[in-house]
Amino acid sequence: MFYSRRANWSSVRFGYSSRLSWMTELTDAKRRIVDRLKRVEHATAPELAEVFELTDTAVRQHLDALEIAGLVERTRGAAPGRGRPPVWWRLAPDATGLFPDRHGDLTVELIRSIREALGDEALDRIVATRSRHQLDSYRGQLPRTGSPVSVRVRRLAELRTDEGYLAEVVPDGDDFVLIEHHCPICDAARTCQGLCSSELELFQAALGDDVSVRREQHLLGGDSRCAYRISTV
Repeated sequence: MFYSRRANWSSVRFGYSSRLSWMTELTDAKRRIVDRLKRVEHATAPELAEVFELTDTAVRQHLDALEIAGLVERTRGAAPGRGRPPVWWRLAPDATGLFPDRHGDLTVELIRSIREALGDEALDRIVATRSRHQLDSYRGQLPRTGSPVSVRVRRLAELRTDEGYLAEVVPDGDDFVLIEHHCPICDAARTCQGLCSSELELFQAALGDDVSVRREQHLLGGDSRCAYRISTV
């Protein structure tokens, strides 16, 4: 089944998708400032202006824009004598995504190495342990069984969005469809199918025995997204 309804992007406009947009829209000057702050612990606007032969005003405008995007943050240094404390600029945690990241490749390599060294059964045990940890986390953040199914499913979608899945919930008659528009572990899931198969059991256990969960679309099966139908039993 294909769901044509567009995602409710208001729930994910700020955060993952917003950072991706900034990664592709940085001007050359902003990119150079970000690169410089990556190389030093912190810097003032005048120091950056001197390095790049720009005016203090131009640098501050770039820094203000980067701060709004959540890519840099300001702190106050120690005051020199009786003067005003200088403003130090440093990279914010969200700026990490602007730099090369091979954690996906590393995950795939680790999965292959575990399978080669310890066998499929050991890999299955590792996946099962990960699922137990996820379930404990979800159960600690989801409303208890007995609360409205819609509330539980929407909260699950929020948790999955926080993990990078860009999830939304679409009502469909008496059911709810949990749609995940992105898979942040796609490469790992292709290497280890157990990561995907365990999600059905994970959602079922997290949402409770009063619902049933079945997958209707699967990214690894050729669909453009993953979708799960959640029905009351």
